[in-house]
Amino acid sequence: MNKFVLFVVLSLTPLTIMAKSILVMGDSISAAFGIEVQQGWVALLQNKLKDINSPYLIDNESISGETSAGGLARIDSALQKHLPEIVLLELGANDGLKGLQPLAMKDNLTEIVRRAQKSGAQVLLLGMKIPPNYGKRYIEMFYAIYPQLSKELQIPYVPFILEDVVLNPQMMQADGLHPNAKAQPLIAEKIWQYLLPLLK
Repeated sequence: MNKFVLFVVLSLTPLTIMAKSILVMGDSISAAFGIEVQQGWVALLQNKLKDINSPYLIDNESISGETSAGGLARIDSALQKHLPEIVLLELGANDGLKGLQPLAMKDNLTEIVRRAQKSGAQVLLLGMKIPPNYGKRYIEMFYAIYPQLSKELQIPYVPFILEDVVLNPQMMQADGLHPNAKAQPLIAEKIWQYLLPLLK
């Protein structure tokens, strides 16, 4: 093997070895519902990683309509498939929209986090809220789950990821539930601020 070939081999090999996975387990908000996939916050987050020459690649296992129970049923196979170092967990909104018990959601999310941690992954919990027509008591019980899990499981969490967009009609789709393409950079930036420390 001449010196040039040896140099090329040694230069390319670390790129393969250093690749690391960030697994996104979410629902329609993470699956880019109603917009082009490349416009979604997950794709924009991947662009940010690329811009800083990060070795992380995002594997998006999000499904529109997914509940915390559905995520729990899929987490083991997703962990085995991608072997992530970081898991972004964006689930629970559909539990709330279906009026499911917040404590059941908490149990499901807790188990997802524990299985991810057992696999060696760090977890970043992405907080969600539900519309005000579900009643003050239910809404408060629902949203309280996220800071509770953050404290009990000692994991970072992003407070309501749609905080800056949900009340702006220009950033929401016609259904009033899903952010449009204009909102995605704001969502990506909000999550990026919490993700960046985990990359170090």
